[in-house]
Amino acid sequence: MESHIYNVVINWKNSRRGIMCSPELNEKNGVCIEVATPPEFPKGIEGIWSPEHLFVASVSSCLMTTFLAIAENSTLEFESFSCQAEGKLEMVEGKLMMSEILLKPTVVIHNEVYIDKATRILKKAENACLITHSIKSKVTMEITVKVKPILIEGE
Repeated sequence: MESHIYNVVINWKNSRRGIMCSPELNEKNGVCIEVATPPEFPKGIEGIWSPEHLFVASVSSCLMTTFLAIAENSTLEFESFSCQAEGKLEMVEGKLMMSEILLKPTVVIHNEVYIDKATRILKKAENACLITHSIKSKVTMEITVKVKPILIEGE
């Protein structure tokens, strides 16, 4: 696979806030994200995406997109995918770092026969996630696969 470049531009707005945009994304839909220092730090601001949230979101969204690709290639039919993610920020060897990320993906399927297949695909997605390969943080996963029977009209 050839290399790809992803561009992001951040401009300071005021206080501890900035606006983050990507030229590739803005041309298509004009979406930018406001970012700020999280409230746990001096002058941090509540209710705005922080670099820490975006870091955890990057790992979680990579798991999702990787799962979707592998599930499609494996012809796994599923009702839904969701993932709760928790990042632990702590001091390690005198430096703050995101030391751990816990991913809690949930996949809902229609047939219990595919529980093992869905679990295997989630594990493959975790092992194939390029963001996880690119970071130092320990990434762990707690998998949940639920079965939601298909309702047939008239039953």
